[in-house]
Amino acid sequence: MTNPYRYSDTNKRYCTFDYYTRHRFGGKCAKAPLDIGCTCPNKDGRCGVGGCIYCLDGSRSAVGETIREQYLSAVTVAERKWKNLGGMIPYFQSGTNTYGDMTDIRRAWDEAASMEKAVMIGIGTRADCLGEEVLEALAALSEKIPVMVELGLQTIHDSTAKTIRRGYDRAVFLDGYTRLKTMADRLNGPSPKGYGRLSVGIHIINGLPGENRDRMLETAAAVAKMEPDLVKIHLLHILKGTDMAGLYESGSYVPLEREEYCEIVCRQLELLPEDTIIGRITGDGMADVLLAPQWSRRKTEVANTIDKMQAGEDTWQGKIRSKK
Repeated sequence: MTNPYRYSDTNKRYCTFDYYTRHRFGGKCAKAPLDIGCTCPNKDGRCGVGGCIYCLDGSRSAVGETIREQYLSAVTVAERKWKNLGGMIPYFQSGTNTYGDMTDIRRAWDEAASMEKAVMIGIGTRADCLGEEVLEALAALSEKIPVMVELGLQTIHDSTAKTIRRGYDRAVFLDGYTRLKTMADRLNGPSPKGYGRLSVGIHIINGLPGENRDRMLETAAAVAKMEPDLVKIHLLHILKGTDMAGLYESGSYVPLEREEYCEIVCRQLELLPEDTIIGRITGDGMADVLLAPQWSRRKTEVANTIDKMQAGEDTWQGKIRSKK
């Protein structure tokens, strides 16, 4: 069967991050996760303590390591895994990377941007940590290197947000997202989605406590209307030592099954704009602390199941949205 999805040069029927980086930067790109010690307003008391109920606030993986040491370690791993690597993406992943002393944070961003083979900077943060000083710093960074800012929405439903202790409601997210996206659109001009100076991504999580299939699809539909450059679809992992672990062990929470999860992802992809980059369709929790679902450790099988479902149903990213 011919693949009808136009943003693919493989059997994939959604816009993979690999497709995006190969077409933008001319080759396979790998991410270098960086930890610069940022905390989170949902942990330090500004809007909460303890973080979200699924968050494992354990020891930092990069304690004592410089940005350069972390980066070069990731480069070594990537070059062993892939030949003819097209570039690296320093990714400020741990904590809220626009929250703290902005002088120190900007210095870290600039250092990462100057690393050899770096083609883009990724910054993970929250929508309630996007003040004017942060926006100005992001605009300045984007003059030196393309920037992708990723915001954790997880769900549009405020009742779920309270359950998971996200620390802000939907209105706060929309305010931060809109200000960031408005600035990005101004900086990028007519550039195609994801190809401008500053790109904006949104993370959602499937399987949150109290959410059924319809609510997960409602989140995807709402995100589609926001027109982000990138969407990451996550599966909720139950990790030892978290409050979610207690709910799971008591029988109060039942994780999604693999087929159920994959079917939901297929429906979400249909709702998203066809040119939105899909940065992730699943994930695997750290093996030593993952309680459930154990099937999530087999990421390739999950991705293959989604591929087969899409091909079998002759569906693809944006199919439903394009008919509206």
